[in-house]
Amino acid sequence: MIETYFAQLEKTLQEFRNIRSYTLTKKVYNFKQGFVSGKVVFEDNSRLDFTEVRDTDVKGKIKYRYQYMNEKNELIFRYDNAPHHREISTYPHHKHVSEEVEDSSEPVLREVLFEIAWKSREGQ
Repeated sequence: MIETYFAQLEKTLQEFRNIRSYTLTKKVYNFKQGFVSGKVVFEDNSRLDFTEVRDTDVKGKIKYRYQYMNEKNELIFRYDNAPHHREISTYPHHKHVSEEVEDSSEPVLREVLFEIAWKSREGQ
């Protein structure tokens, strides 16, 4: 089950033409649980680093972080579910944009990649 999930993530990465390269590191804990981290470099030299801890029996991710940075490694946005920012209505899910913290639902990799593609078209 977790291997199938990892294969779906890799297939998603292969579908986006604005990706220059990517690396994935996967760790299988058991049939249903695992960890994946990735580094994605886009044509404009911006980068997405992400991690996910998954249990396929549980809806959503146990832990996640999607951090998107420009070519100078300056944060553009980060989604995560670190248990801070209790003031956010979507706690623990939130999004960092510059110095601000925003409400956010738990994203999936495909949504984050579409957001990056959109920002790239807008010139960020």
